[in-house]
Amino acid sequence: MKKGIHPETKLVTVTCACGETFQALSVREQIKVEICSKCHPFYTGQRKIVDTAGRVEKFMRRAAKALTDDELRKQQKKKKK
Repeated sequence: MKKGIHPETKLVTVTCACGETFQALSVREQIKVEICSKCHPFYTGQRKIVDTAGRVEKFMRRAAKALTDDELRKQQKKKKK
């Protein structure tokens, strides 16, 4: 390998959103992750909805609105008959 072109790696602490921390080699100063092996459903065997930026709530609101829109259309069709 050529000298001086590769970044220096160092031992850093990786912090998960669940609070778990572990050590890893990296070129960064610190690493923050949302899911680790302690909280990932594949490793824990538990189902868990991981909501990033309110996506689940946004979907639920759209689904509820779609149902109400369909009901309104049905009512309007009944009135026209």
